[in-house]
Amino acid sequence: MTGTTSGIVVMKFGGTSVATADARAAVARAVLANLNSGGSPVLVVSAMGRAGQPYATDTLLSLVDALPTDARERDLLMASGEVVAAVVLAHELRAAGVDARAFTGGEAGIGTDGAHGSAAITDIHPGPLIAAISQGAVPVVTGFQGIAQDGSLTTLGRGGSDTTACALGVALQADAVEIYTDVDGVMSADPCTCDGPEVLEVIRADELHQMARHGARVIHTPAAELALASGLSVRVRNTYSNHPGTLVADIDAYRPDRVATAVSHTGGLARLRISLPAPEGTRAHMAAQARVYRAMADASVSLDMFTPVGETLVFSVADEALDRACEVLATLGLTYRVQASLSKVTLIGAGMHGVPGVMARMAEYLDRGGITVLQTADSHTTISVLVPSEECRGAVQALHDGFGLAASES
Repeated sequence: MTGTTSGIVVMKFGGTSVATADARAAVARAVLANLNSGGSPVLVVSAMGRAGQPYATDTLLSLVDALPTDARERDLLMASGEVVAAVVLAHELRAAGVDARAFTGGEAGIGTDGAHGSAAITDIHPGPLIAAISQGAVPVVTGFQGIAQDGSLTTLGRGGSDTTACALGVALQADAVEIYTDVDGVMSADPCTCDGPEVLEVIRADELHQMARHGARVIHTPAAELALASGLSVRVRNTYSNHPGTLVADIDAYRPDRVATAVSHTGGLARLRISLPAPEGTRAHMAAQARVYRAMADASVSLDMFTPVGETLVFSVADEALDRACEVLATLGLTYRVQASLSKVTLIGAGMHGVPGVMARMAEYLDRGGITVLQTADSHTTISVLVPSEECRGAVQALHDGFGLAASES
């Protein structure tokens, strides 16, 4: 994945940024500003608008949702939204005096592993984009898609246009990747769930990665992984304002001056408590756990927040995987209990590593908020709590307020 053209900035525009003529005019202004400053912009676009609008991905899928589905054809249908967006935007850019050329993911040289609906990018051969740039043109690339080795079109999963942009940034050795949306940048919490979140001026790549992993819809998780692994310069900005947005900083170049940076959350979880009949002792318990883990893996059930305690094993799964998980446990002949309608709330901050008392503070803030904590899990940069879904909003607010995120307190 290598390129040779310098001065490139990959500019990714989400669905709301290309949904209307006024929005696309704002895109054109941003592109012209980049060109006038001597840059070489490469655009990546999502499908136009959101569910209900004619060319949005969910609207397109609604055409076949009630019919037998074919994964390959489903990808063809989903990818058409980005094709429409790229062609329309290229036309409007040319009308504004910008030599723009639309490219599909395949035409841009993006290869994938062939997994329909959730493909991973395996290689990029950006020669056609480099040729267009060298001729003074602005490529407009369809996000969210690429071509498998067998020539079939594949999509990258919801939010995949972010990954397209970051992967192209690496392949083209871009100076930066700018992800444009309808908010001013990465926020300290979801404003739909929390009162008073702030726009972060800077966030470390590992913190952004954890936000994506734990439910924040700010960036596609594989895109965050690329930014973390490559040291790519990424900025999240607002299409409609001059706000500087949020800079995603290299983890070796920036250490936050406070314990916590953000709070994220994800819902739609269920908790399974399993009895492991293993009277022989600890090693037998471990063997019983291993059998459960293996059976779940073979059934493609992803486990989270798993805690073995003697003859009991507890873990959570996504709601959509609950039936499969229960079938696995029934096949193994195990007794289990299900607790549904749960959410995971996660405190994120590279500044918490090695700092004593963070969990104590979380427990105090959650207790004051009347939150029921069912389980906890942690890493170097995160502490997660499992709570009833009806208490999720209160838990997010309690942690956000307790750690002073809105006021930028340390």
